[in-house]
Amino acid sequence: MAPEPLPTDPKSEAIASLPKAELHLHMEGSMEPTTVVQLAARYDDSIEAAEVAARYATPDFSAFIQAYLWATSYLRGPQDYALVARHLAEQLLEQNVVYAEVTLSIGVMLLRKQDVSANFRAIREATTPFEPGLRMQWIFDTVRQFGPEPAWEVARCAVEMIGNGVVAYGIGGDELSIPAAQFRRVYDFVASKGLHRLAHAGEIGGSEEIWGAIEHMGAERIGHGIAAFRDRRLMDFLSEHVIPLEVCPTSNIRTGALARQLGTSQATLREHPLPALLRAGVPLCLSTDDPAMFETTLRGEYAALVGMGLTTAEIVRVAEGGFSAALLPPDEKSRLLAAFRDRATALGLL
Repeated sequence: MAPEPLPTDPKSEAIASLPKAELHLHMEGSMEPTTVVQLAARYDDSIEAAEVAARYATPDFSAFIQAYLWATSYLRGPQDYALVARHLAEQLLEQNVVYAEVTLSIGVMLLRKQDVSANFRAIREATTPFEPGLRMQWIFDTVRQFGPEPAWEVARCAVEMIGNGVVAYGIGGDELSIPAAQFRRVYDFVASKGLHRLAHAGEIGGSEEIWGAIEHMGAERIGHGIAAFRDRRLMDFLSEHVIPLEVCPTSNIRTGALARQLGTSQATLREHPLPALLRAGVPLCLSTDDPAMFETTLRGEYAALVGMGLTTAEIVRVAEGGFSAALLPPDEKSRLLAAFRDRATALGLL
């Protein structure tokens, strides 16, 4: 189930109106059922929105991956990516998101023999009109279970697009499929070219996967990382070295990742370790991951924080963490942080 809307008390409304950053967001996972229907119709495939929603209601991580691959099978050319990108930009602006780093599954594009350059050009053209109200940067993502060789292909594409909004190289997919060490060389390569390094880790795997992402991939931020709550030494390390976690609570429920971490058949948002991680000093930000597939929004994720028992001051700290963790030059980051703090002060939240 999606989180309930924020209550209409003054503090919650003030939090909802804060400018926000969204750093862990897969564009392909933002496709609403109606968008999938629209895309399918382009290829003479008649499906109903209810069917898409049913496919999105996955019971575990493996089923989610299959649903993801099915939905993205309708992304076949630049015009399809442009449609999804435009819809995403509209959705972000509606939620007071002023800065976003959006992940693109380049590994899947390449698997399907698509023209990455043409697709990305269409995405950029579709989202440029939303600036300056919404600043968007891009993460080129490889798929871990595809292996190191495809990861090199994604890396070369990412390097070619530096200067066109691509700021980081990441890895998603099944973190238990191939050891992080096998990707060391490709991560060293992208770093040598000036790209930031990100990695999904500690979502369904243990804290050792987070350690591996840091040691072998040089990860500067960790996607999910919820396994860290069981490793005090890791939490201290993340805090000391300012390596933020991109935490996606609803995603962790819907994929079964949190239940797996807790060793139970089901888990609830109240059991999520985000409050414990935050109070242990771990830097983190709040994100949606695949919002349409998980029936959530960034606003909904903030509602979830209320349900987890965070104080107003803690929620503001989480929101500020999105800007602190942004992959931006110091002057741009400082401007966004100053604007955030000014707005939070004006709303009586600081």
